[in-house]
Amino acid sequence: MVTLNFQQEIALQETSMSQNEDLEQQNKTISTPFVLQFNNLTYSINIRKEITIRRMLCRKDTGTIDTLSRKKVLLNDISGEAREGEIFAILGPSGSGKTTLIDALANKISKKSLRGSVTLNGETLESAVLKSISAYVMQDDLLFPMLTVEETLMFSAEFRLPRSVSKSKKMARVQTVIEELGLRDAAKTLIGDEGHRGISGGERRRVSIGVGIIHDPILMLLDEPTSGLDSSSAFMVVKILQQIARTGRIVIMSVHQPSSRVVGLFDHLIFLSQGETVYYGTPTHLSVFLSEFGHPVTENGETTEFMLDLYSNLEGLPGGTKSIVEFNKSWQTIRNHPYTSKHSNGLDLPSLKEAIYNTCANGSGRTWTSSKFANSFWVEIIVLMKRSLINSKRSAEIFLVRVAGVVASGFILASTFWHPDKTERGIVERLGFFVFIVTIIFFGNTDWLGVFVQERYIFMRETAYNAYRRSSYILYHSIIVIPTLIVLSLILASITFPAVSLDGGFLSFLFYFLAICASGWAANSLICLISGLFFQVVVGYTVAMTLVGLFLLYSGFYMNRDRIPSYWIWFHYMSPMKYPFQALVLNEFDKPNLCVAKVGAEPAMSCVMTGLDIIRKLDAIDLSKWSCLWITLAFGVIYRILFYFALSFGSKNKRK
Repeated sequence: MVTLNFQQEIALQETSMSQNEDLEQQNKTISTPFVLQFNNLTYSINIRKEITIRRMLCRKDTGTIDTLSRKKVLLNDISGEAREGEIFAILGPSGSGKTTLIDALANKISKKSLRGSVTLNGETLESAVLKSISAYVMQDDLLFPMLTVEETLMFSAEFRLPRSVSKSKKMARVQTVIEELGLRDAAKTLIGDEGHRGISGGERRRVSIGVGIIHDPILMLLDEPTSGLDSSSAFMVVKILQQIARTGRIVIMSVHQPSSRVVGLFDHLIFLSQGETVYYGTPTHLSVFLSEFGHPVTENGETTEFMLDLYSNLEGLPGGTKSIVEFNKSWQTIRNHPYTSKHSNGLDLPSLKEAIYNTCANGSGRTWTSSKFANSFWVEIIVLMKRSLINSKRSAEIFLVRVAGVVASGFILASTFWHPDKTERGIVERLGFFVFIVTIIFFGNTDWLGVFVQERYIFMRETAYNAYRRSSYILYHSIIVIPTLIVLSLILASITFPAVSLDGGFLSFLFYFLAICASGWAANSLICLISGLFFQVVVGYTVAMTLVGLFLLYSGFYMNRDRIPSYWIWFHYMSPMKYPFQALVLNEFDKPNLCVAKVGAEPAMSCVMTGLDIIRKLDAIDLSKWSCLWITLAFGVIYRILFYFALSFGSKNKRK
C-alpha cells in the first residue's frame, strides 16, 4: 500500500513537472549558481604480474624478478561538467571506472596519484570544504538495524547539523527529509535485518540517501543507488533524486544498466569503458551519436542498452573501444559539445564563497558551520552513547545470551572444581581453575568481533564526512562496554568463588571480582584492536584465536619464566593473560600461614609447603597482586589507544 501511494504521488509530480520542464531548462542555462567541473582526470595503479615457478626457473635475467609489474589505467583523461538542478549519470559495465570516477570527485583518491582537476564554480575544492557541502552515498546500506527510520535520520541530524540549531529545528529538518523521500508511512518502522523484519530494500536505499542529505548538501555523489532494486523501486529512487536535484543540488550518480524510464530522468550522461569516455552528452543526443558512428539504433530499440551492448562487443575486438573513443572526441568538437563550457573558468559564476553565502541567505534553510565538526567532543560522546543504548535495548536478546553463556560457564567450572581440598592435588586443581577462567574470559570476548567489525563500516561512513571525531568514538566505545563487563564479571565471580572454596573472605572476593573484570576489559580491548586491523570477521577470528593461544602458552602456567627460551621471553611479558592469572594466584596463595598437606594427611601434621612456596615455584614473585591488576587494566588502555591509531590510519577510506 505504501508503494502504491508513493507511485501515485510521483505520477502527479511528473505531470506537473513536465509542463515546466522547458522553462526550468532555460532558467538553469541562464543562471546556475553551482557548477562542478572535472578536467583530464587520470588515475592508474600498479599491478604485479603473477610470478610462476616456471617463470622463475626459466627466466634469463635474474635481476628482473622485483620489477614484474605493470600499470593499469582506471581513468584516462576524463572530463565533464555537472550543474545544479541536474542529474549527471555515469554509465558503464562492471570494471569500466564508474566507482573510481565517483571516488575521484569525492576526493577519495590521493592527490599524488590522481592527475587533473576538480573545481566548483571554477575554484579548487579543499577537502574540508568538500566534506561540509557534499554527501557521499555508498552502494551498501550501512544502517543500524534496530533504529527506526526517524531515529536514524534524527541521529544523523544530531551529528551533522551545528549545535546552534535547536532540537526542534533538527526534528523539523528530519520531517522534511522524510516527506522529501516519501518515507512518511515507514517513519516509525525499524530498519531491520536478516533476523528482524523492517523496511523494504527500496526504503532502505532512500534512508541511506536521507542520511546523506540531512545537512542539505550542495553536491550529492551516489555509487550505484539502484543496485539490487527492482525496476519499480529503482525508478522511485532516481525520481526522488531528480526532485532533490531540482531543489538546488548537484546530483552525480553511477548506474550499471538503467531502464529507459530511469534514463529519461537523467540530464547528462557519460559512458565509460575501461576508464575512457565513450560518450558524453544528453540522453537525447545519444541516438544521433550512434547514427553518425555508423551504428543506428534499431526501431523500438533501447538506446542505452544498445550503446552498452555496442561497446561491450567492441571491448572484445583487437582494437577495443579505441574507434568509438576517438570518434567521441571528434564528435564533441564538430558538434560544438565540449566536455566543459565557459563555466570551466568560472567567468559567469559567483565565487564559491559568495554562492554558499547566497544560498544560505535566500531562505533555503541551509546551515553550515565553519568548524571541522558540528558538535563538541562531549556532545558527540553523549549522542553516540544514546544511539548505542537504544540499539542495545532493542537487541536485549544478545545481552541475555551473553549472560546465559557466563552462567553456564560458571556452573560448569563450579561443578568441575567443586571444593578442592588443601592438599597438593587441590592446589593443582585451583591453579588449573585460575588459568581456565582467564582463558574462558579471553575466548568468550571473541564474540564481540563480529559486532565491532560491522560497526566499523558505519564508523567509516560517518567519520568520512566529519560526523564526529575518532577520539570521541574510541572513548564512547570504551565507556559503553564497562557496565556489561561489570555485570558479567560479577555473575561469574559470585558463582565460582564459593564453589572453588577460595580463601580470604569478602576482601579476597572483591579482588577476585576486580581481577576477572580487568581480564574482561583487556580481552575486550584486544578484540577491538583486532577489529580495527582486519576488515573480515573470519580473518579476525583466526588472528584472535591464534593470539589467545600464544598468550596462554606464555602466561606462566604451562612453563615457568626461567624455562622460556630467551628469544621468546618478551612474549611472556607481552601476554595480557599472565597478569590476571598471576593476580589470582597471589590473591589465593600469598598467605604466610597457608599450609599444604600431603594427600590423605592432616594439614597440621604434614605441612609439605606453604603459600609462599607455591608462589616461588610458579616464579610469581616479581609483582604484587595489585601491580598485576593495574598492568592488566593498562593493557586494555594500550589496546584502545592502538585501536584509535588503527582506525585513524586504516579507515581513511581513501585510495592511494
